[in-house]
Order: sequence, then C-alpha cells, then structure tokens
Amino acid sequence: MQADVSARNVAVTSSFNGTEIVIFGAVDNSQQPSAESSYYDVVIVVEGVPGRLVARRKNNVAGLWLNTSGALFDLVPSYYAIATTSPLEEIVPDDYLSAHGIGFRYLRFRPAIGQQYALSTEDLNEFHNAIVRLKQKQGLYVRNDFGVTFIGRSLFRSTITLPANVTVGPFETRVMLFREQKLLSQYSIRLNLEREGTERFMHAFAYSYPTFYGITTVVIAIVAGLLASALFRKANG
Repeated sequence: MQADVSARNVAVTSSFNGTEIVIFGAVDNSQQPSAESSYYDVVIVVEGVPGRLVARRKNNVAGLWLNTSGALFDLVPSYYAIATTSPLEEIVPDDYLSAHGIGFRYLRFRPAIGQQYALSTEDLNEFHNAIVRLKQKQGLYVRNDFGVTFIGRSLFRSTITLPANVTVGPFETRVMLFREQKLLSQYSIRLNLEREGTERFMHAFAYSYPTFYGITTVVIAIVAGLLASALFRKANG
C-alpha cells in the first residue's frame, strides 16, 4: 500500500480559519473486485502534537457547582481524528487497538509526574472520558466511521478537517490496510502546520522576549485607547 496527503505543509497565518486535508492511497496488486465489495478495510489516524492538560472535577457545594479536584495529564494529543471504511470495532481486534493506542478509549495520555494525589482506576477512567468529551466538543477529537471510501479496485481517499483552534506543529498520519481483521500493510506520513508571516513573527517575539512582548502589548493598548478617545471627542466636538 502507498499513501500520501494533499499538502505536507500548511501555513497558519492570522487569517487561518481551518483547513481540509485529503488523504489518499492505493493498494498494490489489489484483489478487490470492485469499490463496493468491502474486500479491504482502511483505518486512518491523524494525531496532533501531544501536550499537558489539566482535567478538573466539579461537585455540588452548597448548591453551587465548583471545581473541587483536578488532575494533570501528559502526552494528551492536541488533535486526534480517526476515519475508517466501516466501524472501527468491526475492522480491528480489540487487543490490537489496545496495543497500538488506536481509538479514543485507548489514547495513551497519562498522569503527570508529581501528581498531588494518587488516582484510582475509576478516577483515571473518569478523567480520561472527560478529556475526550471536552476535545470532541471543541472539534479536536473526531471519529468518522465510513469516512474512507474506495474509488475503484485499489484507490481510496478520505477528507480530514483541521479546525481553526488546532495546535500548530507536526501531525502524524497513520494509514493501515486490513483484511478480515488482519493487518496487511501500513504507511506513515508527517504533516506540518507552520506559522507564517505576522503570526510567525508575533509567536517568536512572544516566546523569545516575553517581557518586551508584554510591555509592547500594553503600550499598543494604551495608544489605541488614546486614539479612539481623541477621535470620539473630535467627532462630537
């Protein structure tokens, strides 16, 4: 099997509002009689930059829902999309999903070192599910059964949407070919989201010179306020 993406590098500017990436490929010496025969199954996983995330638990305190506890997790994918030719559980055995961290249930983020208190298995499952729900609500974790389609005997394609709030950085794309729940072939591709233009300059300035960046933003805000005030007085003068 061979696979690729429509764009290996995506520029992120101040006007970036998301983009769509087409993932496509072909099965060498395909034995599939037609596109509709379901002879092969394809699983595509796109995983963004892993990072640290705080999950908090709310409880009812005197009639108010307040954050009463929390947990810090590492290696949380900033983005995770999975597209398949049919429901994932019908394609891949559960032990393979677990061993290779495929699917929301088996994402491998873990409690950060130095956690303030020990987490039970129940706590871990609860926080894990809460993180997945939050990411899904933000459009950053996506599952699309039947999101991969065959075009003819060997060609297949899928469209993955990267939202405007996606984290900039490298994205690992895994394409796996299955037949009767057995892995036949797999292919890995790297996609990069890179800041360009003003966005890149401001990001570099903020991280390289945080103090000057803070002072600059305050000065700009003050100047903008004074100009707006002057224009308002002039318009009403």
